[in-house]
Amino acid sequence: MDLIPAPVSSVRLPDQDFPLDRTTTLTAPPELAGAERWLRSSLTAATGLPLAPGRPGEGVELVHDDTLAAEAYRLSVRPGHAVITAGGPAGALWGTQTLRRLLGPDAYRRAPLRSEWVLPGVDIEDAPRFGWRGALLDVARHFLPKADVLRFVDQLSAHKLNVLHLHLTDDQGWRVEIKRYPALTGKASWRERSMVGYRAGQRRDDRPHGGFYTQADLREIVAYAAERGITVVPEIDLPGHTQAVVSAYPELGNTDVVDTSELGVWTDWGVSPNVLNASEATLRFLEGVLEEVLELFPSEFIHLGGDECPKEQWKESAAAQERIRELGLANEDELQSHIIRHFDRWLAERGRRLIGWDEILEGGLAPGAAVSSWRGYGGGIAAAQAGHDVVMCPEQQVYLDHRQAPGEDEPIPVGFVRTLEDVYRFEPVPAQLDEVAARRVIGTQANLWSEFMHSARDIDYRAFPRLAAFAEVAWSALPADPAARDFAGFERRMAGHLEVLDALGVEYRPAAGPHPWQTWPGVQGRPIEGPPPVV
Repeated sequence: MDLIPAPVSSVRLPDQDFPLDRTTTLTAPPELAGAERWLRSSLTAATGLPLAPGRPGEGVELVHDDTLAAEAYRLSVRPGHAVITAGGPAGALWGTQTLRRLLGPDAYRRAPLRSEWVLPGVDIEDAPRFGWRGALLDVARHFLPKADVLRFVDQLSAHKLNVLHLHLTDDQGWRVEIKRYPALTGKASWRERSMVGYRAGQRRDDRPHGGFYTQADLREIVAYAAERGITVVPEIDLPGHTQAVVSAYPELGNTDVVDTSELGVWTDWGVSPNVLNASEATLRFLEGVLEEVLELFPSEFIHLGGDECPKEQWKESAAAQERIRELGLANEDELQSHIIRHFDRWLAERGRRLIGWDEILEGGLAPGAAVSSWRGYGGGIAAAQAGHDVVMCPEQQVYLDHRQAPGEDEPIPVGFVRTLEDVYRFEPVPAQLDEVAARRVIGTQANLWSEFMHSARDIDYRAFPRLAAFAEVAWSALPADPAARDFAGFERRMAGHLEVLDALGVEYRPAAGPHPWQTWPGVQGRPIEGPPPVV
């Protein structure tokens, strides 16, 4: 059984197979109705079998056992009866994903390709290692239409990943409708042009780019994801990465330093020097934004960025310096910390929790805040040792927009080379942490930044098959020593899993190298003449 991610234990029982036919039923108690509904919808489309409701003890049956952990499940297949016993709705969903995988790659198609379907006899016990198994999707740099976001949700759920971190705002665009501030979508969601390829190239495509999700779109995405076991965590970046906001509402910038009325949505990649001012009026504006965000996203965590905030404008601004003195702060780092602490309290008062990139450690970390550790392990280690929850997502290991091979034929070969094996050998819990601090690592996340990903096709190529390796790291009980992991065994299972990706329509990177369309001159900013620079 080529299961990815690998379960805790599995036993194949060759003489206990269960052929499915038009009389096969599907039954579940009310508390597991969501998993039942998802499984019936998926398998009916792929197999053509009706899977009508039946009686306990026959057909495919979901059973609730509250002695199991919420995401744990057991799957037992015998002739005439397949039972998924789950600790809760999430465990039931992961059990149904495993059952689907046992039926083979054709079970992932949207129309039947064959008439015979057999569940192999098995006994499987399974539960995840981490509670946060995430993937970041950056829709701010390049907007991704709603249908493609929903498709990505399906890909995450198929790999038992349970957090979609939506990076909704940045210097290059604002993607969420805020009804009380219509200019955020009327102006800040479109830029005049985009940088093509590398920052050093200074080339533009001279085509407007933009788009945003209506509140109805976002409610749909959140509901669709929830039905598939996934929590959507929104990111509203502040106080840096905010030129798009300032372009729409110039009074939010540092107006005594720069004429913000002349700013547009940024057309460069990288980090804009134009950041929010720290006035009370700006905090009230942001509270207004977040009030609507909380209505759209029921997630416990709200990501407020906090990364890469240039302090030059604050250093030059008389208003910012007066604000520092008024608040009794030592410097500009503490001014950023003041903003983060304010929203940590604000969110806590509403039953939510703040999470931010590891720069929020600078100037003092808000008491209830959690940290996404991206600049290596250091920020996560410091946060965990100080008693804060941590999601490990170091750019050196799990930034999947980075190139997958050292060859010059990779499309826009940015960042660190991280092969499929490199991702498989990533260990989220640093060895420096003692047992108590290690428990503060609540999970791990792979990040997909979209400066060089223009479409769902590009995302497929960058994400897969590496996201499948990451899913196993996040879910499975792999050896803590990366060198002890059986990558050869994973590669063998991956060969069968590629057929699943094919059935899902995922345009993953082949082992032999890029797709031909990725290597055409001019594609994604590839220079027409000469090899691309390696950065």
